[in-house]
Amino acid sequence: MVMLGLVLMLSSSLGLAANTPCSGRKGGIAGCDGDVFLCNDGSISASKKSCTAYTGNRQARPALQPLQGLSDSCGCGSGAYCTGPRGGVYCLTPSGQKSYRRR
Repeated sequence: MVMLGLVLMLSSSLGLAANTPCSGRKGGIAGCDGDVFLCNDGSISASKKSCTAYTGNRQARPALQPLQGLSDSCGCGSGAYCTGPRGGVYCLTPSGQKSYRRR
């Protein structure tokens, strides 16, 4: 009986340690851009989960910050993406960094 209790405690604590989209330095989920997670740092998450399903079909987008000296045609959160010379699909964060979509 004690062994069963120990196993149940360990299994429940492992579930709490799971990664979530936009975890760590990305600062959490700011909103969705279709099925892609927009993170609070302005980048997109590499999560394979559907943002609309995960957040309960919430379509909210974060307030867009202007890009620093770059074209905002493919800024993260705008719904538009750029394609690199080798086929990578990315958006530009407010700081001007490329944030690539997972294939």
